[in-house]
Amino acid sequence: MNDTLTNDTADDDTAGNDAVDQILGQWARVRPDVDCSAMGVAGRISRASRLLEKGIKEYFSGHDLEPWEFDVLATLFRSNPDHRLCMSDLATAAMVSSAALTNRVDRLVVKGLVHREVSPSNRRMVLITLTGEGRAVVDALLAGHVANEERLLAGLTDEDRERLSGLLCKLLTSLGDVGSC
Repeated sequence: MNDTLTNDTADDDTAGNDAVDQILGQWARVRPDVDCSAMGVAGRISRASRLLEKGIKEYFSGHDLEPWEFDVLATLFRSNPDHRLCMSDLATAAMVSSAALTNRVDRLVVKGLVHREVSPSNRRMVLITLTGEGRAVVDALLAGHVANEERLLAGLTDEDRERLSGLLCKLLTSLGDVGSC
């Protein structure tokens, strides 16, 4: 199935304001018997995610950093006063698999942004600590990162953001995400 837009959708009465409306209009025309409204919600979340990720990546690339690098550094920064977590807690807090985190930590160690050590109280536990340089990176980029996200969300009012945030929290929880709204 091809979801690309064609010129004939521009004249379609069901075409709306965004690409997803156009896609839904196409489906309504070729399969009016199928309610594709769920596709509209999922499609918009997916498209918004990609566009937000692109905007965030552009911000961090201007600082020679990947978004995932900032995520790991920020997770350590906000976790506790020592800016230290064991690998399993860091993986949970950063919402990545242990395998992905190992690779990420390896790269951050090379950059001098985190330090890895075996726990003195449990040799099976590996501790990851934010270095002074890592703390400086988070401090230097946090305000700009938040300003960039404000820019990316400028099309929404504060009320829109609050409502959308609540709805997304409800959706994530229903999909098995941890925490509560």
